[in-house]
Amino acid sequence: QVQLVESGGGLVQAGGSLRLSCAASGSIFSINIMGWFRQAPGNQRELVASITTGGSTNYADSVKGRFTIARDNAKNTVNLQMNSLKPDDAAVYYCFLDGGVGVTRTTYWGQGTQVTVSS
Repeated sequence: QVQLVESGGGLVQAGGSLRLSCAASGSIFSINIMGWFRQAPGNQRELVASITTGGSTNYADSVKGRFTIARDNAKNTVNLQMNSLKPDDAAVYYCFLDGGVGVTRTTYWGQGTQVTVSS
């Protein structure tokens, strides 16, 4: 099993910044993808950003140029630096870790952290 613990959410004014952090522990696959989804009320959960063990990144078009994802493989942590926040960025942000291959492939989720952006 893998446990994910998130931190860093909160309230910020539009144009401000927040940094989300996620720490993974447990039986972690050596090769994996970590990242963040978000879900606003009434909306589907959407991918915000992800990063592979090798450092390849993927961003939602809506956050490109404003958000930066980074990870520390030695510490099994992933961070999301969010700049120039907009009210549309307000959501519950969920950290995930996707690892394993074939029948062993599993996705783990954090408990979620609230990001609120005031206009």
